[in-house]
Amino acid sequence: MNILLVDDSKAMRLLVKRALREAGYGTGTVLEASNGEEALQIARQNVLDLLLSDWNMPGTTGIELLNQLRAIGSVVKFGFITSESAPEMRARAIAAGAQFMITKPFTSNDLKLALAGEFGQ
Repeated sequence: MNILLVDDSKAMRLLVKRALREAGYGTGTVLEASNGEEALQIARQNVLDLLLSDWNMPGTTGIELLNQLRAIGSVVKFGFITSESAPEMRARAIAAGAQFMITKPFTSNDLKLALAGEFGQ
């Protein structure tokens, strides 16, 4: 499985990577981007199975990244791991094509449950 982690915090990317391993999803290629612009370039150059993104980042935000990906025809499974928790933000994410939204702080079990719904593991 090819996964792209997008977060402006390196520490958070490391936490998500660890949670992926604990949830049984960290055995494939895990790429990292520190912002939406970098993530869009990586997504254009790689076949991705999953993209996990923060919402609030400098420059291109996570929701803008999702909108840009969908605009170019990408159907990559997309999930947010973010501090945003308002129902209207969740509704906006789902309407834009996100499969799920996990609120920080989160556990590896939270991630496992969200991914099980998408990948059936």
